[in-house]
Amino acid sequence: MGFRKQLKEAKRVVVKVGTSTLTYENGNINLTRIERLTRILSDMMNSGKEVVLVTSGAIGVGVSKLKLKEKPKTIREKQAVAAVGQCELMHIYSKFFGEYSHVVGQVLLTRDVVEDDHIRENVCNTFETLLENGIVPIVNENDTVSIDEIENIVKFGDNDNLSAIVSGLVKADLLVILSDIDGFYDSDPRSNEDARMLEIVEEVTPELEECAGGAGSNLGTGGMITKLMAAKVSAEAGVNMVLANGSEPNILLDILAGENIGTLFLGKR
Repeated sequence: MGFRKQLKEAKRVVVKVGTSTLTYENGNINLTRIERLTRILSDMMNSGKEVVLVTSGAIGVGVSKLKLKEKPKTIREKQAVAAVGQCELMHIYSKFFGEYSHVVGQVLLTRDVVEDDHIRENVCNTFETLLENGIVPIVNENDTVSIDEIENIVKFGDNDNLSAIVSGLVKADLLVILSDIDGFYDSDPRSNEDARMLEIVEEVTPELEECAGGAGSNLGTGGMITKLMAAKVSAEAGVNMVLANGSEPNILLDILAGENIGTLFLGKR
């Protein structure tokens, strides 16, 4: 069985959505896309799969909710806006998932989950209990207390990396990162029309890291380098990862059907 066809067997799936997937280019909330995403995820659950959703967007949605003209610049402003945005995000997710008879549970994480064995065990138990009861865990970094993500320090501090860590915590079969780009390219396709998308990556090498450019969106924090770091973390946990374009959430079904969508980073076996 080919690598892509193996994805058909994935039962526990972590899906990460970025700010650019959740909002329009003008920063306003893209309710149509979020509704489609929740419908697809609900249908995946109805088919017998377990779903964990890692969501960015607290600050972006907060900016939209508060009708700010631009993203805040100071830490205190970012954390306050994130507090508003996270409430709005959960309200939206709860409403849309509820329309398909699914319940959501909020899980806000900080770096303690990887630094403290006791906390990590408790978090793993929480995830298992939510999934056992058919509840959709909706995960974000706790922007209100965590400085690293909103300051763009590339450690735990971005949700690409967070989603990879979560995929390891829940022992996922597959991580899908939905972004504003079709996959991983050997150079920036926005500036190089000859850029080639890689279909399968067996190992993240220093050469690949050199190919990674900066952040693609002015509303989020992640760029290609953070996605490569996520691929390395998920690979170490033995989890396959697909990077794909989230503009059409239906793409999730194509990925799970084994179709050649996005870039597949292989987990170590």
